[in-house]
Amino acid sequence: MGFVQIVLHWFAWVFFLSEWTIRLVMLAVVPFRRSPAAAKGWLLLIFFEPWIGLLLYVLIGRPTMSRWRVQQMARLPQAMAKVRERVLNHPNVFRPEVMPGLEWTGYLAERLGYMPSLGGNDAEILIDYNAILARLAAEIDHAKNHVHLLYFLFAADTATAPVIAALGRAVERGVACRVLVDSVGSRAALPILIPKLTALGVNVREMLPVSLFGHKRARLDLRNHRKIAIVDGRAAFTGSQNLVASDFVAGVTYEELVLRLTGPAVLELQYIFAADWFLETDEVLESEDIFPDAEITGSVPIQVVPSGPDFPTQNNQRLIVALIYAARKQIKITTPYFIPDEPVLQALETAVLRGVDVHLVFSEIGYQPVVSYAQRSYYEELLEAGARVHLYRKNFLHAKFLTIDDTIGLVGTSNMDIRSFALNAEHILVIHDLDMTGRLKSEQQRYIRNCRSLELQQWRKRPFRSKLAEHLARLFSPLL
Repeated sequence: MGFVQIVLHWFAWVFFLSEWTIRLVMLAVVPFRRSPAAAKGWLLLIFFEPWIGLLLYVLIGRPTMSRWRVQQMARLPQAMAKVRERVLNHPNVFRPEVMPGLEWTGYLAERLGYMPSLGGNDAEILIDYNAILARLAAEIDHAKNHVHLLYFLFAADTATAPVIAALGRAVERGVACRVLVDSVGSRAALPILIPKLTALGVNVREMLPVSLFGHKRARLDLRNHRKIAIVDGRAAFTGSQNLVASDFVAGVTYEELVLRLTGPAVLELQYIFAADWFLETDEVLESEDIFPDAEITGSVPIQVVPSGPDFPTQNNQRLIVALIYAARKQIKITTPYFIPDEPVLQALETAVLRGVDVHLVFSEIGYQPVVSYAQRSYYEELLEAGARVHLYRKNFLHAKFLTIDDTIGLVGTSNMDIRSFALNAEHILVIHDLDMTGRLKSEQQRYIRNCRSLELQQWRKRPFRSKLAEHLARLFSPLL
């Protein structure tokens, strides 16, 4: 045997032993403080590709922030203590009464997100994509003190040009404009966006910039997925829509739902912005101009619930599961991405068994094949349980909201998937109002009229190759 053959033989044995060492060691490491579904997905990947699986696990295997960010988060309550005390003690900031039997929802949401339910708000539903951008630009043109934008995706394109121009005019009037954009979500746009905004005088910062080195390094998969616009601390826009053209994905047109808010709840969204700004810049935004006196503008109770890997629990998942179990008559869920964990799936199936009418409204149009196949793998199970699955055919339905019975509406940035539950910074608005919940249900009913509603027997007749692709994608759904 020649020297080369000896080296190759030796290398083959080392590689073989290393792969089995990785498999055996990770059997003990991966399940530690991890859900069975997530552990299964990682172990499956590591079993088939040990070295690739190990590398990915090291990079994105645990939803933990850098030590610097953890320390910043620990400093946040003290840094914002004066703001919280001043806002919560204002006479126009009060906890509203909710329907008997639902008091626990506000208590649970506050324990999770540390923000109380606030009364005296007004909420307007906006659904026209370009009109929402025009409305935001008009709001910025009326700003007197500040404009705060926090978006996962912000692009400098023809659709957002009016917003960017309005920011420039606001700066010229002496209005402070601060913009936070996610480093990965907006990565393609940042080389153009940041210089353009900076030239206008806008203070723009990247959220969670990805780096292998440095004390502020962030992981690729831990993202800030929020969408918030605040003007003068008195009006806010939030929901599913990013600042980008509706057709920014070739061949796909996005359809959204956004709320325009006024009232004390705007200050809770302002607090989220201020917290994220502090985490990225170390600057505390606490002046009375940024957190002005709360104004009573309506009668809608709203509670903001932030969530993400900075919190000790999966706030959005815990709240949604609890509300599903609390439903008595009807649940309607509208989401573009539905890859549920076991607690969500069991809660929905149990709701059907209790006689609750469960409707799930998803987009039939999709452009991420693995995610789409993984999502479709749950349809048969849901249909067998008795849930109704509706596939929206008009556009890519990107709206993210739920209604529970006739009493509770949830609107926000969170998808119904493991990524939004565990990895992304998100927020949800909990709305206890019959009229507002009714308006949200009307939007869901409008979607359903443009849907293809699945029938179990017909769905079972889909091609075998589709079923195979769905089952394979589902195996890795905890990693998506």
